[in-house]
Amino acid sequence: MAIVRIRLPLPRKVVTRVGMWAVGNTGEEHFAVDRVCRHLGGPLDKGAINRDGCLVCPWHGAAYDVHTGRMVRGPQGIFAKIPGLGAAFRGLSAVVPLRRATVEIEGE
Repeated sequence: MAIVRIRLPLPRKVVTRVGMWAVGNTGEEHFAVDRVCRHLGGPLDKGAINRDGCLVCPWHGAAYDVHTGRMVRGPQGIFAKIPGLGAAFRGLSAVVPLRRATVEIEGE
């Protein structure tokens, strides 16, 4: 697994870009995943962490489990009305989840 190094701990519920990674702090731990959403390539480094600790894409609301990289909720809005689309994306992310990396904080 890749290693992403950051200088300082991130504040709780913050997500930022570090190279090709979306790096964040769920409030309990730091994580790093691919920064590109599997749905339409949205910038996950601009996303938010929901109350379940999942990373939510800012474009269409797809939510990812940061521990597994799997999509746990498909795209929302108009995309949620297309029968089977959310399930198809969740299935795809089971086969091709977001890559994950270990976060190391300098000095710790």
